[in-house]
Amino acid sequence: MEEDVSLFPREELLENISLLEYEGDKLEEPEFEVESPPQEAEKDAVPGYHCSVKEDDADKTKKKTSVEDRIQAFHLQKDLNYQDKMHKEKDLFIQKTSRELRACQQRMDSLRRQQATVAGEITLQREASNTAAMGRLQAVSRRLCTELEDERGLQSRLTAALKESGNAMWHVEMEEEQCKDFQKSKQEEAEEARRCFQAHADQQLRREKEALGKAERNRLLRIRKSFHIQKEYGLRHQKLVEDIQKNHRIAVKFLKASLGRIREQERKEEMESRQYMQRRMDAVLALKNNITANRETLRKFQAWGQAKAELAEQKVQAEKEAILAQGGDAFKHLFHQRKQQELEAQQRAFEEEQKLRKQEIVSRILKEEAEEETRRKKQHRPAKIRDRRTSRDKTWSYISDLCEGKTAVTASFPPENDLTADPEPTSLAQVVSSDSVHGNLAPSTNPDEETLAEPEISGLWNEDHKLYQVPKEEVDQKPVGGTKMDKDILARTMEQLRSGVVRKQVVSGHEFKGRPFNSKPELIHFKDFDIGKVYKKKITLINATYTINYCKLVGVEEHLRDFIHIEFDPPGPMSAGMSCEVLVTFKPMINKDLEGNVSFLAQTGGFSVPLKCSTKKCSLSLDQELIDFGSYVVGETASRTITLTNAGGLGTRFRCLPASELCELDDSWSILKVSSLLTYEEKSIYEKIITGLSEQQFEGDSSPVDVQSWKESGKPDSKDQEEARPGEPERTSVPTALAMTSSEEQTEIALGKITEGEIGPFSSIKVPVIFTPVIPGEIQTKFKVMFKNPQCPTLYFRVVGVAIDVPVWVPKPHVDLKICMYDRLYQDSITVHTRSKVALRLKFDVCKELRGHIELLPETGYIQALSSYSVQLKFLPRVSLPEDAGKYFDKESRVLEAPMTIWVADQIKPLEFTVHAIVTTSDLEVSPSEVDFGYCTVYEAIRTEISLHNHSLLPQEFGFVGVPKFVDIQPNDGFGTILPLETLHLDVIFQPLKAKEYSFELICKSEINRSFKLSCRAVGVHPPLELSHYQIKFAATALYGTSVATLYVINSHLSMNSLTHSVPRIGSGDAAPVGPTSFEFLLPPDSPITISPSVGTVLPGKRSLVQVAFRPVLPDKLIRQEAFQALNKETETKPSRKDTAALRRELRKLSLSAVRLQGRDRPFRVSTPNTLELQKENLKTSSEEYQAAQAALVRAFQGKFDKFVVPCVVASGDIKDRKGLEPMSFSPHNTLFLELWCPAVAPSIVVTSDKGKTAFNFGDVAVGHHGIKKVSIQNISPEDLAVEFSVLNPNGPFLLLNPSSQLHTGETQVLVLSFSPRESTLAQESLDIITKRGTLTLTLTGTGVASTITCSIEGDVLNMGYVIARESVSVSFKLQNNSSLPIKFSMQLDSLSSKRVEDQQQLPTFLASPAQRTDVVGTQNHNGQSVFSVVPVEGVMDPGKVQDFTVTFSPDHESLYYSDQLRVVLFKKKLSQQILLKGAAREHMMFVEGGDPLDVPVESLTTIPVLDPEHREEAEELKPILVTLEYVQFDKDTPSPPATRELQVGCIRTTQLSPKKTVEFSLDSITSLQHKGFSIEPSKGFVERGQTKTISISWLPPSDFDPDHPLMVSALLQLRGDVKETYKVIFVAQVVTSS
Repeated sequence: MEEDVSLFPREELLENISLLEYEGDKLEEPEFEVESPPQEAEKDAVPGYHCSVKEDDADKTKKKTSVEDRIQAFHLQKDLNYQDKMHKEKDLFIQKTSRELRACQQRMDSLRRQQATVAGEITLQREASNTAAMGRLQAVSRRLCTELEDERGLQSRLTAALKESGNAMWHVEMEEEQCKDFQKSKQEEAEEARRCFQAHADQQLRREKEALGKAERNRLLRIRKSFHIQKEYGLRHQKLVEDIQKNHRIAVKFLKASLGRIREQERKEEMESRQYMQRRMDAVLALKNNITANRETLRKFQAWGQAKAELAEQKVQAEKEAILAQGGDAFKHLFHQRKQQELEAQQRAFEEEQKLRKQEIVSRILKEEAEEETRRKKQHRPAKIRDRRTSRDKTWSYISDLCEGKTAVTASFPPENDLTADPEPTSLAQVVSSDSVHGNLAPSTNPDEETLAEPEISGLWNEDHKLYQVPKEEVDQKPVGGTKMDKDILARTMEQLRSGVVRKQVVSGHEFKGRPFNSKPELIHFKDFDIGKVYKKKITLINATYTINYCKLVGVEEHLRDFIHIEFDPPGPMSAGMSCEVLVTFKPMINKDLEGNVSFLAQTGGFSVPLKCSTKKCSLSLDQELIDFGSYVVGETASRTITLTNAGGLGTRFRCLPASELCELDDSWSILKVSSLLTYEEKSIYEKIITGLSEQQFEGDSSPVDVQSWKESGKPDSKDQEEARPGEPERTSVPTALAMTSSEEQTEIALGKITEGEIGPFSSIKVPVIFTPVIPGEIQTKFKVMFKNPQCPTLYFRVVGVAIDVPVWVPKPHVDLKICMYDRLYQDSITVHTRSKVALRLKFDVCKELRGHIELLPETGYIQALSSYSVQLKFLPRVSLPEDAGKYFDKESRVLEAPMTIWVADQIKPLEFTVHAIVTTSDLEVSPSEVDFGYCTVYEAIRTEISLHNHSLLPQEFGFVGVPKFVDIQPNDGFGTILPLETLHLDVIFQPLKAKEYSFELICKSEINRSFKLSCRAVGVHPPLELSHYQIKFAATALYGTSVATLYVINSHLSMNSLTHSVPRIGSGDAAPVGPTSFEFLLPPDSPITISPSVGTVLPGKRSLVQVAFRPVLPDKLIRQEAFQALNKETETKPSRKDTAALRRELRKLSLSAVRLQGRDRPFRVSTPNTLELQKENLKTSSEEYQAAQAALVRAFQGKFDKFVVPCVVASGDIKDRKGLEPMSFSPHNTLFLELWCPAVAPSIVVTSDKGKTAFNFGDVAVGHHGIKKVSIQNISPEDLAVEFSVLNPNGPFLLLNPSSQLHTGETQVLVLSFSPRESTLAQESLDIITKRGTLTLTLTGTGVASTITCSIEGDVLNMGYVIARESVSVSFKLQNNSSLPIKFSMQLDSLSSKRVEDQQQLPTFLASPAQRTDVVGTQNHNGQSVFSVVPVEGVMDPGKVQDFTVTFSPDHESLYYSDQLRVVLFKKKLSQQILLKGAAREHMMFVEGGDPLDVPVESLTTIPVLDPEHREEAEELKPILVTLEYVQFDKDTPSPPATRELQVGCIRTTQLSPKKTVEFSLDSITSLQHKGFSIEPSKGFVERGQTKTISISWLPPSDFDPDHPLMVSALLQLRGDVKETYKVIFVAQVVTSS
């Protein structure tokens, strides 16, 4: 790539491009036309094209030839560049080869000298007969000879290469000589092209100037046109204004009339509103009186009720005492009496309700019949429809029959129930039917019944009364549950109340969260309570918070307050771990389960203790559900017992019987099922009836068949009930079939003597079960236990037994070996029992498939009479067990079921038992099987994760043994226990000790000594640089604070000798060179870390200091999100900030309020989203919303911990040697890593003022003034802090006025900062508030604004001109405020200054030399008034505004030297402008000025007497005017321009009446002056008032002029105006030579 660039030099390419561009270059401009350059110029611009073209074909041919020439020139230039490059390369190679050749010759000379030295030593050692030394020296000699031969070969090769390079060099030089002519022609062509381009550029510039002149003329024309348009617009605007004023006067007239009508209408509405409010007030007063009367009546009734209750209480107490005197149970008697009264009250209420329902139904039916009759008369229905009986007629007939006392129950049930077949239903059915009828008919009452209620205020319920209706807009605006404003106010109020009571508890930076107090016990449980008794329980509350806390009792829930009483004495402040006691008293009044909570309130929040009250219940259970008798010989009898336990506090009656038998106790449950069909109000009555019926049935008053028939008639579908109880045995419809059981089962398995009875609370009863086998085989029977209490479910248990007819048996027919591993031995003992009275021979047999895995020892044995025999079982599963076992082994579940056989002598049927085992493997799998750590430096460690999987169903212990020193396995150093089928993840940490290639194996051994290998390989790297610290733990740093740590980058690589120390290298590669080594830290993006310097170079044996800074900040995205949420919240709350009082006043005017609310809502709804979107788009980091959100997040910051790993890449060489931006060749394997621990915490000091912003902008302050800002800071840490402040720039504009040294916890201090700029510039400084917990940085900015103004007077001199004495003239000028601040100005005249008196005491000005005259105050008025005055004198100029000033010149006498100085003073301090005021006064209207001064510019102290006009002409004398002319002669041969001067003749504009309005002037002796070389134009003329005319005087020295004697000539100048004045003009002319 570099060769390609060198072959095409930039200059040559630019030249070629320019040549191609200039061929057909044409300029196009929209504002003017430019002709293309002449064809000759184009031809000249192309090198090699020097002839004119006359025909088109020839022109094309020439152009084609020129293109070919350029291509050929391009290739020649390319070859020339290549030859230059080859020349440089060959030259460099020759120099390098020459140096190597010289070095080779030097090495050869050195080797020859060494050979001579070694030969001499060999001779000496041979003479000394030192064989060992001779052998060593001969070896050295042979090595020197070999090296010498190598050097000779190298010398020959270098010589040949040098010769070949020289030949190539000659060829290159020859080719360069051949190309010199081409290079020279190329330069000439380029120079010619540049000249053509310059000519073309000059022509283009000339055309552009012409276009610019044309554009300027167009601009002036547009300006003139715009002036004309503006003038027309002014005329039209004036006409429009007049029309508007005329229309306005007409509109005001009509508006007054309209306002009068509106006010009249408002007065009428106000009067009506007052009358309406008066009526409302009267109604409210009447209602208040009625309420008072009702309260008195209610108070009387309450007193009467209390007296009646007291009498009843006394009566009850007397009855209680009488019963106690008779020795009875008073509580039981009162309880039954109260129940009786309640039942009677319910009966009465039921009867009353029935009567009311009957009346309602009758009245409703009568009303409907009347309506139906009317409808029939109108519609004339057919006869068939009239004869049809409706459902309402059926209902009416039923009610009439019911009122007559008939019990037609059949009408209440559908025909599907088949209840009509029973002519005499039971009383329970009658109650059910009647109640169901009433329950169905009750909802049909008329909701539109007439009411007898009357309003307390007459006319309030009249139909013509129109209630106030809220406008639709108001209804829509206020949602259900209150408006959003109401909800926000309620939420804020509740939050304030909670915050006043509940406080957060923060200790050592940790906030307590959780339950503040622990309760022992955790649940207050009153079990098995009796009504009327009092129960007490004591609980202990333990403070579980970090520090002192308080506890307050809130109370219990509403439904528990009548039964639960809490006694709690608040202990006051309680330290952590302290406890207090609470006494809970429970007095039950109803037999019902209660649940709730006891609520407390602590300083850190509320908590509650659960409370539960349980009534007495039956909790029945069986100790076992299966009784297995095992194997018994036919004829034997065995007995077992089953225990029935009642863990509840209520006793009941039980009965045990087989599950196939039917018991009367089941009927009560069926009756309860029927009661679930009734309504909730009727359940209490039917429960009492059902309970009574069930008790009668239990005692035997009714037969089971009757109950069963009632159940079948009362249940709509018996199949559904059977499906609902799938756990019960199937029943048939025939009672005899249900009672049928097997006689054999009854005789073989039966119950003992105890089959029924009473079981008390907290007791148990044992029920015997007897097994008497009759027939060999398996026998199974199911029993059930039923209870009298309907709430107790039926319990079931099974009895199983086996009847055998052999004497030998195995008590454990199933041998379970649990879980076994392959290749492990497991043993068990099998016991065989016999009932035979003789000894028997036994033979133990294993199936042939498992004989290689299972063994029974001994294989044959004898069992004695009535004894047992043990055989040893050995199980050693092999790996081939799944294939060998076949059908006995399940490969999916790994379960082995091996049948074993015991053969008994003289017995055909053998004994069998089964061996069960789950066989699993013991393999551990390590994945991956091979780990490649890659490249790792000796200063770091690499961690990789491996997984260890246990394929076994048993836990196994494992451990990695023989681990190398450079490897570590965690956790627990590679040892532990792995659970079944578990996968453990282990960390393998590799840290090389030196630079080499590592290959090793890690061995994991299990507890059964099995080994599993893990292959590892890695490459150790020794980088050329090292860090002094590889881990930096920053201290806890506050947000926007900075913590700095330092470390060193060290280059300890000084030598390449690997024998003395380890040299830097990568694995087994070449060592790194000794020299400067560069490094670069690569920071992660968006990290709060700064490293300086991040790039550098370290010399060998040196170290470089690196600073690492940690500055935690909040993410910009999080701050913007918080700011947007604040904007959303502010936008939502804006509509709720309306004035509610104003809305209430507007509600009185209904018609106007709707319009106003609509007009008020519409623009808000439209503008709110647009405003919010605009704020989101324009949100900047310097905005108030952004800084407020940032301050809020800083205060709520809870802390954060980050860990960063920063790589540091290393490269050999100096960073300064790289070319431009070319990166260094960093090796990825030599990378160092720096680990940073960065904990960020909330700041200890925060700014509480100005929404927490830490940047304070003083804004624009005028230079020389100062601005003040107050900043409030608060200590939010839990301790007092010593405060220090950083030093501000003593020469800067910022100053801290009230520094403090300490800030207590929670204290807020106000810092006063001052900004006093001394120059116009933007100033910024940082003020650090330093504490031991962190630093708070305040950024102070301000702009010093210079009070700059500009004056419209050029040169700061205002010349008022000539004025007639005792007259005045005014001139205006402007001052503009160019600064961004308002400026207070004042205008001061030097003549009115206080220093003027002091200056007058000094030497008069006219006596001093001109150089010493500094007073600018000239002639003043004689009358004491100021000659000059300015208006306004002081004021304020707004930024960018222009202020007009008027200066008035009022002289009272004639003088030419009126002067004064006007000073513009800003802010009463700064002098901004000095304007020199000049003026002259004359008594007459004419004046002459010009010429040389002949008197001092200060008026004499003497007063010139004023002459009357009659003697003025007599006393008039000539006034001299000196005019000096100097003719400058440059050269005698070259004529010089004439010397010129000017005189001004003027006529003063005056308000006085004068017969002449012009001034005539004439100059005599013109002819003589012309002879002397003077030329005066004009010599006479006249001047209008307020005008001046110039008299030009020029002089050329005549031929007879003597340069040594100046020429002096005089002439008279006469002025004729209101008077005649004569001036003597003295002309002095001389010749001077130029130096």
